[in-house]
Amino acid sequence: MAMAENSASDQQGNIEISLNQKRASRKPKGGIITLPFIIANEAFQMVATIGLMPNMILYLMNEYRMGVKEASNLMFYWSAASNFTPLIGAFVADSFLGRFLCIGVGCIFTFLGMVQLWLTAMISSARPPPCSLLAQPCHESATPGQYALLISSFGLISIGGGGIKPCSMAFGADQVDNRNNPNNATVLERYFGWYYTSTVVSVLIAFTGIVYVQDHMGWKVGFGVPAVLMFCSTLVFFLASSIYIKHKADKSFFTGLLQVIIVAYKNRKLSFPSDYSSGYHREKASAYAFPTDRLRFLNKACVIKNPQDTSLTGISSNRWDLCTIEQVEELKALIKVIPLWSTGIMVSVNISQNSFPLLQAKSMDRHIGSNFQIPAGSFGMFTIIAIAIWVILYDRAIIPLASKITDKKVHLDPKLRMGIGIFLSCLAMLVSGIVERIRKRKAIEQGLLNNPSGIVHMSALWLVPQHCFNGLAEALNMIGQIEFYYSEFPKSMSSIATSLSGVGMGVANLLASVILSNVDKATRGGGKESWVSNNINKGHYEYYYWLLATLTLINLLYFLVCNWCYGPSGEKVVKTSIEGDGLE
Repeated sequence: MAMAENSASDQQGNIEISLNQKRASRKPKGGIITLPFIIANEAFQMVATIGLMPNMILYLMNEYRMGVKEASNLMFYWSAASNFTPLIGAFVADSFLGRFLCIGVGCIFTFLGMVQLWLTAMISSARPPPCSLLAQPCHESATPGQYALLISSFGLISIGGGGIKPCSMAFGADQVDNRNNPNNATVLERYFGWYYTSTVVSVLIAFTGIVYVQDHMGWKVGFGVPAVLMFCSTLVFFLASSIYIKHKADKSFFTGLLQVIIVAYKNRKLSFPSDYSSGYHREKASAYAFPTDRLRFLNKACVIKNPQDTSLTGISSNRWDLCTIEQVEELKALIKVIPLWSTGIMVSVNISQNSFPLLQAKSMDRHIGSNFQIPAGSFGMFTIIAIAIWVILYDRAIIPLASKITDKKVHLDPKLRMGIGIFLSCLAMLVSGIVERIRKRKAIEQGLLNNPSGIVHMSALWLVPQHCFNGLAEALNMIGQIEFYYSEFPKSMSSIATSLSGVGMGVANLLASVILSNVDKATRGGGKESWVSNNINKGHYEYYYWLLATLTLINLLYFLVCNWCYGPSGEKVVKTSIEGDGLE
């Protein structure tokens, strides 16, 4: 019997050894080897999608017979959709699909959208026939079917981007984030550095290379190249599928916020507990003893109605009936920053004005020397260059120099940078109007009033300052916003910081469309030419720019009020006595 027991023990030991050997023989997943695939996927995708944007207004106006207002509004709607879908993508990834599947599905949707857009250029019946072949007037517009093909391609690209944008960077971090590695912080920092560098390079390639191809080789090649790049992006991503770390979907941050709202409403008639220390549900090792008094009605979401609502481990048995103090405070933190968040919308409205600078550049002398001509759609690269220069100078020169002069560490408050960014955005619109006023006067002097396609004897480099001001405004305001959110939100809300910026851009695109439509409606009556006329030399684009400058100045005053009402920023959750603000 002893021999039988020894034999069984030996067999069990052999099985364990065999299993351990198999585990050891398996190649570990994740790690630095996966990063080239993820970064390449994002880089190809960025070049492909951003490369479509600069010249798209010309494609819509020339090939689909759209006016400036109609084409600009369609671009605004497309941009708004592209900024809102990442919120949905983040929710789907966190709650259902996980990041890997969300990126994969997003790549496929984006590729299909680009192929469909390319087909609108390849198939002549997919758009209105050329003017030279028409017996009818040249202003014949596209049919509903042709519009449907075009707009659905935009929709597919937006849906695909909604799957890729919120997950790509985090998915790469999943591959190298190893808390047991003493160099984990360095590895992550290096990864983020390479990721952002690839993003900047991709945007520059899109504004130069893709735009150049569209200008010199036509729309068939100009849309075909992004489609090929998107195919490469999708292929590269799936090639490394077997070596990725794929975390399963757990729960979404947005679900937690929704739970607080619903439970607070369900408990609206409930009285507040008299025992603060045990009447509220909180997580283990929570910094909160009880919820803060601001927005007190939300506190009812974490009131313990019945001890049976929590399990033996202290966890809520149903988050749709009982939330934690942490969930409530996260929603409060989000609500508190909304007024300051809204002040950045006007900056985004100004940044999204891509159509008018493109039409200005198209009508000006874009030559550098006698042989080289800058594509009209490439002037947006000066905005990107200004952002990159500011970021480098701020970190490497301005802050170190100021710290050395003052003999103490200097740091510009994020809210101060946000305010300076709004001022520079106002300045950008003011300068844009002045340059347009001069360009229009020269066009009329040259007899080009009725010839909007004529070239004005004025260098297009006069447009560079307004692009640089826009770049500096974006660098100061947008980066300042994200840093502000990170300093104000709990760590569990770090992912919402970048999402807020995207939502702001989406709201700004819709607001820009409303402003443009109302300006056109208000200024075209009585036989007068609209400020945003299709004829750039008859319209008053300068008035439109100055209207945006005025709205931005009003927005700056609104920012000062919101900043004053918000109070000091950067306050952290610290351990205080129970007489404090609800912190332990």
